[in-house]
Amino acid sequence: MTLELRGVSKEVAGQAWTHPTDLVLAPGSMNVLLGPTLSGKTTLMRLMAGLDQPTAGRILWQGRDVTGQRVQDRGVAMVYQQFINYPSMTVYDNIASPLRLQRVARAEIDRRVRETAAMMRLTPFLDRRPLELSGGQQQRTALARALVKGAGLVLLDEPLANLDYKLREELRAEIPRIFEASGAIFVYATTEPEEALLLGGNTATLWEGRVTQFGPTPQVYRAPQDAVTARVFSDPPMNFKPVVVTGGEAALDDARWPVDVPDGPYTAGFRAAHLTLDQTPRAIPLAARLDATEITGAETYLHLLHGQDRWVGLVPGVRRLAQGPLTVWLDPAHVYLFDQCGRLARAAPYARAA
Repeated sequence: MTLELRGVSKEVAGQAWTHPTDLVLAPGSMNVLLGPTLSGKTTLMRLMAGLDQPTAGRILWQGRDVTGQRVQDRGVAMVYQQFINYPSMTVYDNIASPLRLQRVARAEIDRRVRETAAMMRLTPFLDRRPLELSGGQQQRTALARALVKGAGLVLLDEPLANLDYKLREELRAEIPRIFEASGAIFVYATTEPEEALLLGGNTATLWEGRVTQFGPTPQVYRAPQDAVTARVFSDPPMNFKPVVVTGGEAALDDARWPVDVPDGPYTAGFRAAHLTLDQTPRAIPLAARLDATEITGAETYLHLLHGQDRWVGLVPGVRRLAQGPLTVWLDPAHVYLFDQCGRLARAAPYARAA
């Protein structure tokens, strides 16, 4: 069961919502669509499902062109951010509803409902109605209704966004287990890089309707092929600073370090967690101005000004610091270099060694 997009694009009122996209999703794979709001994740999923038709390009399922095929005939299941259950039905009947529409035999319905409920840990709640369940149990019911059909393609559009932290963490841990048990192609849309890393599999980064990179999730995170991908796959977004390389050395403020790229102008990129308040043996000092701190509990965000550039640092612990001049430290091993076109010129050495 392979899903293939060949040059698929979507225009609405003359505007490109999805730029020409080529993707191949392998059988039994977990695939994350990662991007900010309005980056094109939902549009791309609707094209995969057949809910919308592409302006150009073809969609192939198991080698067969299904571009114009109705969604009902594609064997696709989709779960939305706003999970939907039938409030007057029991959990059992909610899960069974798509099978009854398909006129599946009663004994087969019972077998599949109970099998799926067990996989979703819903067996004790089959006689309850959705409003008698917790938020996580309601979302698992919606997922079970999608999975019970035996669909080869399961699309999850930010399914955990409206749940509280505890429930999100619970389901984040369960979804890879569910995915492995089902054998379907999963496509999971999220705005959160951390969620993509937790789910694993493959990740496609999206920006303004374009897929900027697609590949194994750790590879995309460690070696973003351009500055846009690096920005998308960092939370907070990656910090950037223009630098010049001369004589095989990059210069940032008064510090220099050796790099293996041709001389010329570049943009240095580094993630928030790699700006520290503590000097380490290889770290270089950077004079900044602390604009604000944001304490999250176990960590503190530092909102910094470095010349005309705004940076964000993320340091462990509760740090109550006064606004004003502040020296932060950066290990060059965590610095990426992008050329003038925004393409990756040098991955951070720590990423290449990982």
